[in-house]
Amino acid sequence: MKRREFIALLGGAAAAVPLGARAQPAPGRPLVGVLVPLSAAAWGRNFETLRTALRELGHVEGRNIWLEFRYADGAPARLPALAAELVARKPDLIIAASAPGTVAAHGATRTIPIVMATVLDPVVLGVVKSIARPGGNVTGIWVFGGNDALVGKRIALLKEVVPALSRMGILVYRGDATDAVVLRLLPAAARALGVTTKVFEVRTPTELDAAFAQAARDGMQGLFINQTPFFLTRRVEIAALAASARLPAIYGYREFAEVGGLMSYGSSLSAA
Repeated sequence: MKRREFIALLGGAAAAVPLGARAQPAPGRPLVGVLVPLSAAAWGRNFETLRTALRELGHVEGRNIWLEFRYADGAPARLPALAAELVARKPDLIIAASAPGTVAAHGATRTIPIVMATVLDPVVLGVVKSIARPGGNVTGIWVFGGNDALVGKRIALLKEVVPALSRMGILVYRGDATDAVVLRLLPAAARALGVTTKVFEVRTPTELDAAFAQAARDGMQGLFINQTPFFLTRRVEIAALAASARLPAIYGYREFAEVGGLMSYGSSLSAA
């Protein structure tokens, strides 16, 4: 397993073609299952990057390797059932493109190799025995590395844009395990920069409007938008809500800035 301290959430890949329209795997060719937290449309660019990288290694989809995808469409609760569907296909490998997806895949199989990308400590998640010797059937990248430098840097950048920043809202998706990391690291990082924080939780799309309105009423001067498939799926709406509420926000992924969000700090999902 390779530990990384500075990189945003590593994504998997998504196909732009519906499952029903794809050819059926041929016997003897490796089948790779890909468990994606978002929709096929949202992960199209990442899928193309994966396909290109595989081709450079001599693996051409439909010729000598097969990819089968399951998409959670930004709803982490769907991942266990989707993981079970992939396992039923008996793939040679599963790519789990999120922390919840890694847990779901690990819960569905202890024999099929799983390549993970997680912002949470995989030991704490219970999917590996240790960082040096993971054991079992899971390997991959722990992209947060237990370091608060990335969180602190995002707050510092937001304060450069808003020098008077002293009250910052933290937008999280209730029930997403990745929030535990941010909520543990962020308060201390914020205090070091003279910033107090308040958490605003959402669980449904209809709660987004209320969360931004409440943050404005509570006098927040900026927002820290957490990394979760739920938010990434709704990045256009979230960027628009932040602008409407006149709340400068910093995001973990450049995809938010590309659709009108103020700023982001982290690596490219497709490059990762």
